[in-house]
Amino acid sequence: MKFRSMLAALAVLVLGAAQAQEPIRIGSFLAVTGGAAFLGDPEQKTLELYVERLNAAGGVLGRKLQLIVYDSAGDAEKARTFAKRLIEQDKVDVIVGGSTTGETMAMVPLVEAAGVPFISLAGAVVIVEPVKKWVFKTPHSDRQACERIFVDMKARGATKVALISGAGGFDKSMRAQCLQVAKNHGIEIVADEAYGTGDTDMTAQLTKIKNTPGVQAVLNVGFGQSPAIVTKNHKQLGISQPLYQSHGVASKAFIKLAGDAAEGVRLPAAALLVAETLPDSDPQKKVVLGYKREYEARFKSEISTFGGHAWDGLMLAVEAIRKAGSTDKAKVRDALESIRGFVGIDGVFNMSATDHVGLDISGLRMLEIRKGDWTLVK
Repeated sequence: MKFRSMLAALAVLVLGAAQAQEPIRIGSFLAVTGGAAFLGDPEQKTLELYVERLNAAGGVLGRKLQLIVYDSAGDAEKARTFAKRLIEQDKVDVIVGGSTTGETMAMVPLVEAAGVPFISLAGAVVIVEPVKKWVFKTPHSDRQACERIFVDMKARGATKVALISGAGGFDKSMRAQCLQVAKNHGIEIVADEAYGTGDTDMTAQLTKIKNTPGVQAVLNVGFGQSPAIVTKNHKQLGISQPLYQSHGVASKAFIKLAGDAAEGVRLPAAALLVAETLPDSDPQKKVVLGYKREYEARFKSEISTFGGHAWDGLMLAVEAIRKAGSTDKAKVRDALESIRGFVGIDGVFNMSATDHVGLDISGLRMLEIRKGDWTLVK
């Protein structure tokens, strides 16, 4: 009898050891190729780099991390298929991904039904409002970007604004949010123009804006190549009113596409793009400088805020797993929701049951493009 008890105890120990050696599976689907590759490529590189670094440091809870990434190419249907595979076949512990709002929203019902913690890297406020039990995200919301832009416009004496936006999910969401919060900041939208996803010239829309009486500033809501076209057309038409872009173009790729026309354009973005110019007292400086140097040294290319979103997503997941003391999905979800004072690339995260982003607009810095580079607006 005693021998049987010893065998049973040994079996428990062996099973526990085997489970302890099981990798922690981090699932992801990203727009690594296609029109949104400028988002997904740095996101994938960031996840790969830091999973490697975490594993080299001993992993998490004594277990290695296993990264499973699928390229959705920005397609919502592909994203849904890959999310289903991550949940049912790969049996991931947490998902960090979703480069675009469309991809993210396509798979939200799946993670909600399966009960898998999901941290999105996309921008639209609809991802987390209303709050969804299993869904979190790292970038500032489009509403917060609108508010940060309007605060800057007001400070420059611009209260009558022309809006031009694209047809994508992010574009439509941010346009709606800007229209909603404009009055709260004393801003009047005096023109509201739109362009299609494949449009290669926005001269007609911008001409209407140029001829609209009273316009004091122009705001383009969009991402991809379209904002660069708007920027070039804005200059070609000789529009004197300042042009603002959204945080959806916060990468050097936009500056390269827009060329000289980008001079003077303003947009809100995370501190990462101006890491070296931050004061030493800024709590984010050490984090963003560390990420910038490690990423650029590894990949020999400039950072973008999109890779920063992925850093935040991975590190928030790791922090939650550590806090939970396991990969139990419900415990990890609860731990995510309880994170406070976490200093990341996008800002300082303070999650709660009613806020699954946990950022305020102080994390969005207003930048202006000067001589082909970012400068911090004082």
